[in-house]
Amino acid sequence: MDNLQQIKHLYARAGFGLSFDDRKRAGNSSIKHAVNALFRASENEEPINSVPNNIDYSMLIKGDKDSKKQLLQMQRQEEKDLNIAWVNRMSTTDAVLCEKMTLFWHNHFACRTNNSFYAQQLNNIQRANALGNFRDMVLEVSKSPAMLQFLNNQQNHKGHPNENFARELMELFTIGRGNYTEQDVKESARAFTGWGFNKTGEFVMRPFLHDEGEKTFLGKTGNLTGEDIINRLLEQKQTAHFICTKLYKYLVNETPDEVAVTAMTDVFYKNNYNIKPLLEFVFTAPWFYDGRNIGNLVKSPVEFLVSLNRQFYITYQRPEVLLQFQKVLGQVLFYPPNVAGWPGGRNWIDSSSLMYRLKIPSTILNGGLIDFTGKADPEEEAYIAANRKQQQFVNEKVQSQPDWDKFLKTVPANVSKQEIAQFILQPQITKTLSIELSNAADIKTAAIQAVSTPEYQLS
Repeated sequence: MDNLQQIKHLYARAGFGLSFDDRKRAGNSSIKHAVNALFRASENEEPINSVPNNIDYSMLIKGDKDSKKQLLQMQRQEEKDLNIAWVNRMSTTDAVLCEKMTLFWHNHFACRTNNSFYAQQLNNIQRANALGNFRDMVLEVSKSPAMLQFLNNQQNHKGHPNENFARELMELFTIGRGNYTEQDVKESARAFTGWGFNKTGEFVMRPFLHDEGEKTFLGKTGNLTGEDIINRLLEQKQTAHFICTKLYKYLVNETPDEVAVTAMTDVFYKNNYNIKPLLEFVFTAPWFYDGRNIGNLVKSPVEFLVSLNRQFYITYQRPEVLLQFQKVLGQVLFYPPNVAGWPGGRNWIDSSSLMYRLKIPSTILNGGLIDFTGKADPEEEAYIAANRKQQQFVNEKVQSQPDWDKFLKTVPANVSKQEIAQFILQPQITKTLSIELSNAADIKTAAIQAVSTPEYQLS
């Protein structure tokens, strides 16, 4: 594999794809240099502050009909704003590695809340620790109002333990199913009694609700606290193996290679769960660039949209359309299907979603009309229906604007349409596509043809 192929693969997995502009900046860098540059670009990533305040939802219960309606509208607008703010961040930032890993942790610590301030707070915890220390992240996530609320730990009281949070902490966040007993769940739930949050969204330990009694968890006995439970879980090497298996499937191949995963586990555990050394190991490992690991992962809907945005510098006159795309394709940020998150991999594609995926690039890049029939919520359906007869108006208000001038300026001189398509796609272009490209009127047409292929769904 030549240097360009390796850099393309690195950016596809550690970011959201390589643009011609990225390629120009990267030059003929070695892989080690390129990996270091990705980490440097992510050193000073800032939190998202789309939701400025924590709405007092007690007003929603106590208020009159108009007040309730106003608060629901505010809540809905904040959800949209937060979603779009993150998509925009992923689409424009230089800190692609941080955002790519934030997306991974967003699905690992899957959580749903109607409070956008709490959702943003959790998202920023995942961002701040995306390349930091897993132990710190587990602790901060466990103390976040969004997770405490989602997994009912507010109701976890001495004498009436609620096991929901403790169970998911083990099954989904750390050690994995089959590596603990039902008694461990019961004992650890007692350790987390009293963990909650106040009205301002700050973690509080409520001593009067905490079970101070002796507990035994994974063979350790004492007056264990929630922090003790997390530390005990991370003492088990199985936790490192569980996380590394999931990361391998996210970054390398949906089918884990046990030799590679074991090597990752050793690095992660030896480095006290620091994430940066683990990722450096993966991105510089020879097996990461093995041919069987190239172009074999299905892009998630968000990765698919963001990769288009980044490669063609797309802006949206009506950015709410980004939410529609997410709904149609089955991945709305901040709304995972359940605490296990989106299953991912080949589950992203079915006959319906594939048709949309193949149509969306030409729609975005070539001014097509977007049809969300049967997929939009009532408010958005009404908007589209009201404007369907006025195609020009709809195009102006809904459609996207790729910056073709900027894209064409970054394309190197004297390259063929086939070479451009091969740069955009991870798998090798087919003979059929090559012939079609020969008949393309210009580079713009060829680029649209390339991103409208099934191969563009792969990273």
